[in-house]
Amino acid sequence: MIRLSVRQMEYFDALAETLHFGRAAALVGVTQPALSAQIAEMEERLGCRLFERGQRNVKITEEARLLRPRIERILAEIRDVEAIARRGRRPMQGRFRLGMIPTIAPYLLPRILPQVKGRFPELNLELREAVTGTLVEETMRGRLDALLAAVPIEEDGLRVEPLFEDRFLLAVPSDDPEFVSPPVPPESPALERLMLLEEGHCLREQALAVCGSVKPVSMASYGATSLTTLFQMVSHGLGITLIPEMAITAGGETRDMKVVPFADPQPSRTICLAWRRNSPRNDECRMIAQLIREAGSSGMAEALHAAEALTQA
Repeated sequence: MIRLSVRQMEYFDALAETLHFGRAAALVGVTQPALSAQIAEMEERLGCRLFERGQRNVKITEEARLLRPRIERILAEIRDVEAIARRGRRPMQGRFRLGMIPTIAPYLLPRILPQVKGRFPELNLELREAVTGTLVEETMRGRLDALLAAVPIEEDGLRVEPLFEDRFLLAVPSDDPEFVSPPVPPESPALERLMLLEEGHCLREQALAVCGSVKPVSMASYGATSLTTLFQMVSHGLGITLIPEMAITAGGETRDMKVVPFADPQPSRTICLAWRRNSPRNDECRMIAQLIREAGSSGMAEALHAAEALTQA
């Protein structure tokens, strides 16, 4: 019988993910020689080459490609065993791996982290930022315990818990003459100047849905990777963009721009927490969901006041 250690499988998983010995070693918190030695021992025990080492890159072999989903399932089951054992002792301790989309993370994290530290001091919250599709895949594979995103999340294997509503507003240059008499109807021709995030961001699809029949002409010219980039473009008069209310701050990001509300019914997104239906951390996920719901609701109240101030800018 071939005997592989959990450590070897974790190292294999990290290297298969990164295809880089240095980054894989950093991901699992060991030195590169230590990781290389364990991979070599794993290959020897299996009797096959798992990775092709080049001077500049690493390629996964066909044998490793076939092994990878099986090893991922084994690691996910081991993590579930650990979670069940922790729950038997005391909940809300140890690692909790939370994924967040980029249009939520920088605005909600400052509110969540102090609450987690205060309420659950033994919980080690590990954060991962990526687009929704990636987070859903990693949660289903057991790499994440839960993900924070906006509905819809189209995966039957996930339990989705709605948390709060995040209203959409329009960010425009502060001296823009087209937006002197809000609110803005979703069919307004002015929305043709709308700038969008690049493909893969759910906010891009939500923006297109808000616009309805109006097609933003700038979508071919700009494909920003973050809201911060879009804010900079707006403040320099390059166009307008859709902004979630939670992203409104009193800092420099909103300088030289104002926000304009849409006509009723005002569009919004529903922020949610999602986790595997068969997760042994179901109760803990619900506790995290309640904490985020409270922190998010408090943050939205402050964002509303900030939005009102910027509407008058």
